[in-house]
Amino acid sequence: MDPQSKLLLTIDVGERTLAMAQQVVHQVAQVFAPDCAPLFLTDGFKEYATALLTHYGHWVQPARRQATGATPKPRWMPLPQLLYAQVVKTVRRRRLVRVRHRVVFGTLAAIEQVLAAYGWQSNTAFVERINLTIRQHVAAVGRRVSTLCKGEDGIQQQLALYHVYYNFCLPHASLRQALLQPEPTHGTGSAKRWQPRTPAMAAGLTDHVWTRREVLLFRVPPWPQPAQV
Repeated sequence: MDPQSKLLLTIDVGERTLAMAQQVVHQVAQVFAPDCAPLFLTDGFKEYATALLTHYGHWVQPARRQATGATPKPRWMPLPQLLYAQVVKTVRRRRLVRVRHRVVFGTLAAIEQVLAAYGWQSNTAFVERINLTIRQHVAAVGRRVSTLCKGEDGIQQQLALYHVYYNFCLPHASLRQALLQPEPTHGTGSAKRWQPRTPAMAAGLTDHVWTRREVLLFRVPPWPQPAQV
């Protein structure tokens, strides 16, 4: 997810493997501009580094060390603008005992400079919070519930629908904006002082909070859109 706009970029379920890491990074890379390489922060799962290097790497020709001899073979190296750090947590007897920060690609100074612009620190709090939000809204992935989904296809379908609902229909409290003038409400309630915003609004993808009817009636281009949408 994008911590600035709270936009949920991709969701995947299943066993964490290299194939899943490649799929997640591939889906994230598709929504970015071709020359965009943002700062990535994950937990200590080592396969993320391989997936990021696959998508954000280029061939580099090493310099010749000696005047004679074979020419060094090209090496696949990360892009200079790629920044990636891991937050490695050590848990013993269900208690957090240690947190380590590991810089994989880039430099610590460059990573801290990006985070300092928003007053953040290197952590995985945002993605951990979104995991809790998903479990609270999608009954099939809740813990110790009778609605646990048995098939992977069923979970994927429910999460795909929730993915759109979260980005376009669910206002985020941290994204709301204060109104210049309070607006009266219908009834005897207090005046409206805040403008609700969804992650899609914060990312510039839409200008209003969508209803579930809009989501269900929306037709992906090139199909013609209904006049009311």
